[in-house]
Amino acid sequence: MPFQKTIKSEINISGIGIHTGKRINLRLLPAERDTGIVFYRKDRGIYIKAKLPFVVDTMFATTLGIDGVKVRTVEHLLAALYVMGITNVLVEIDGSEIPVMDGSAYEFVKAIIKGGIAKQGKTIPLLKITTPFFYEEVHSKIVAKPYRGFKITYKIFYEHPLIMEQSLSIDINEHSFIREIAPARTFGFLKDILYLLKNGFAQGGSLSNAVVLDEKSIISGGLRFKDEFVRHKILDSIGDISLLGYPVQGHFIIERGGHSLHINFLKNLINSNNYEVIEEFNLSHQLSIQLI
Repeated sequence: MPFQKTIKSEINISGIGIHTGKRINLRLLPAERDTGIVFYRKDRGIYIKAKLPFVVDTMFATTLGIDGVKVRTVEHLLAALYVMGITNVLVEIDGSEIPVMDGSAYEFVKAIIKGGIAKQGKTIPLLKITTPFFYEEVHSKIVAKPYRGFKITYKIFYEHPLIMEQSLSIDINEHSFIREIAPARTFGFLKDILYLLKNGFAQGGSLSNAVVLDEKSIISGGLRFKDEFVRHKILDSIGDISLLGYPVQGHFIIERGGHSLHINFLKNLINSNNYEVIEEFNLSHQLSIQLI
């Protein structure tokens, strides 16, 4: 039976926001039981819960907000917290975006391990998929099925010679997540950069915090994995699914996904009768992701 957890000591991180281009100082602070993951905009004095109802934008990243105050690009940090079992923490930032670091979740995981994890002596409920649930948008789709554990099947398709169709199958726990998923970096295409810049995105993007592709090649250096692209999509999906606010038991099959698809699917799922929240269960909180 999983217990609620927080961090043992304060963690300080600073870096550039990939979309705002501004330097952000971030502090992770231990929180009491039943707090959840809460963002605090120190510069605005506003608290924002990391839960589905507070998602206000999904263009190029997942953005949380309340009363016009936003926190952008939360997905990599949320994925790290989820997999490491952190259920209660205050995330204090002095700007509107989580630092991108190297474009992955690896630096966040390392910081959490260094800061330490504290068990809090109270269990956390489980959200369990009980019957299949299907959601589709144009050429994209997600299916959630009952499963004893947390499993994700992810497929991507891009008209680029170095990507094309990618899929992956991997069982993941904290150890394998750190080695196989957390280091996977965000990626983008050179042809899209002008559009992004004109629309206020990618102001802090660089060849050191993203995998950048031109029409035929990678211009930002080598890949960490030959299929780093689909691995990063898995990373994003974990961060988005964590916004349900519970450890999840189910098999999620995702095709041609992205933040908008993830969030729209979750909003429809939560309004369905295809799941139940179990207050006590006898499974350890171990993330088991398999992709085909």
